[in-house]
Amino acid sequence: MKWIGALLFISATTWLGFEWSNRLTKRPKHIRQLINALQVLEAEILYSQLPLQDAFASIAKQIPAPCSAFFNSLKERMLESYIDFEITWEESVQLYIEQSSLGTNEEEILLQFGRTLGQHDFDQQQKHIQLTIKHLERELQDAREDQEKYGKMAKNLGFLTGLFIVLLLI
Repeated sequence: MKWIGALLFISATTWLGFEWSNRLTKRPKHIRQLINALQVLEAEILYSQLPLQDAFASIAKQIPAPCSAFFNSLKERMLESYIDFEITWEESVQLYIEQSSLGTNEEEILLQFGRTLGQHDFDQQQKHIQLTIKHLERELQDAREDQEKYGKMAKNLGFLTGLFIVLLLI
């Protein structure tokens, strides 16, 4: 009975290690999706001159999940309520961060961007989008470095931690 419990414990810690590694792998992908979405948003605002709801709907159709869910959520919240846009943006960002592998740095970048979205003329808005993209590219580079550094280690650490604890307890 002891051995079954030990194997279950090692399996659980190994699974946690793989989940941590998976999150490290998904983070660069989600940042790239967000950068692509902002580039589409820039095109929709500057060239199509669509209202934000329509621009968000267009982005949601072009970008894969979870980023598409974020922009779809924004569109839906803007259509169903007359709450201040900044509040709508913040709530959607919180939900998006929970659904994706993005971290607190990306959350802060998105929150800062949301404070400026729709507040300026086209040229200023383009500058804000470009600045946000630059910040996200920096975070993308950091995410890639973290993935390279810690990806394999996370898998091994999960297994070894479980094995160590089991050996201590036996």
